[in-house]
Amino acid sequence: MRTTGTNVTTTTLGDEVRAFVPHPLPPADPILASDSYAATARRAELALARLSGVAGLVPSVDWLLYSAIRKEALLTSQIEGTQATLTDLFDDEAGLAVANTDDVEEVTNYLRAFRLVRDNLRSPKGLPISVRLLCDAHRLLLSGARGEGKQPGELRRSQNWIGGSRPGRAVFVPPPPDRVPALLGDLERFIHEAEPDLPPLVRIALVHVQFETIHPFLDGNGRIGRLLIAALLEQWGLLPEPLVYLSSYLKQNLAEYYRRLSAVRTDGDWEGWIAFFLDGVETAATDAERGIVTIASLVAADRRRLLAAPRVGAVGLRLFELLPLMPRFTIEQVRQKLATTFPTATAAVKLLEGLGIVTELTGQKKNRCFSYAAYVELLANGT
Repeated sequence: MRTTGTNVTTTTLGDEVRAFVPHPLPPADPILASDSYAATARRAELALARLSGVAGLVPSVDWLLYSAIRKEALLTSQIEGTQATLTDLFDDEAGLAVANTDDVEEVTNYLRAFRLVRDNLRSPKGLPISVRLLCDAHRLLLSGARGEGKQPGELRRSQNWIGGSRPGRAVFVPPPPDRVPALLGDLERFIHEAEPDLPPLVRIALVHVQFETIHPFLDGNGRIGRLLIAALLEQWGLLPEPLVYLSSYLKQNLAEYYRRLSAVRTDGDWEGWIAFFLDGVETAATDAERGIVTIASLVAADRRRLLAAPRVGAVGLRLFELLPLMPRFTIEQVRQKLATTFPTATAAVKLLEGLGIVTELTGQKKNRCFSYAAYVELLANGT
């Protein structure tokens, strides 16, 4: 059996506990056998390549990104217990009142953190994937009421634990805080290895477990760790855009996800985790590919209906093209987005409503809100 770390004894809140300190990556004694992952990694890479190909056939990659990033933000937050729905998120973006205000804030914080990481990685002057960039993302993730007192943007300075009401009853105790900077430094070096021996998907699988094992923050480790997966998929050229929402697979297999993470630490079972992770990538990519085809078919059919309608004008067509990026909206938002007058915006919305493409939600005569309902329903599937 492979040993993946050492236990050190420490005292926290009066409890003496054994904290786990992982060995640096990659796994050793024995090293990973390529025949344990080669075929599975190839299938996952092919699924990602098919997804990229299908995405390239869609008229606008922007609306694919709009939906994919929001689904990932929602699902990764749901893993941590938030109750927000996709319609809550769309309502919030439309400026409507939502019941789960704090939960929606957590999801939108994830979106902000994710954008920060992507913007940095895509800018010649941006930060690379690094401890500093992850801390910056963490600061955004924990901004707001719920993150207060949890050291947003800072590595933890106290011992944390996972599961159990006290450290002595914990399911897992991560490394002591004084070990965290050096462990993250080792992880950063592994990420930026000049000539890696392992395939990129296998390396991403290793990085995720190592980050979750170090658990460097007081809160938000799961979400930052899953954000790291999405960032590396794009950074290492496996996807041109972050179109996979792996958190859907992890949420559906949550008990197995946690069991596999634990088995790496207790039994050195990196191979079992890698097989689970690669299966997840293949499943998520295949699901995303199907979703793109379904949504593209809906949008194409509705566009044909609109073009066949009498008296369709340029403003109505421009509004329709905005719908995948603005699935819930007010007439005032349409006026602003299209830089037109209120009567012209109203006429364009009425045209789409008359064709059954959008529906009015409030039943009021003022402050009305409209929805591209069929599109929202497709996106909400699985969330």
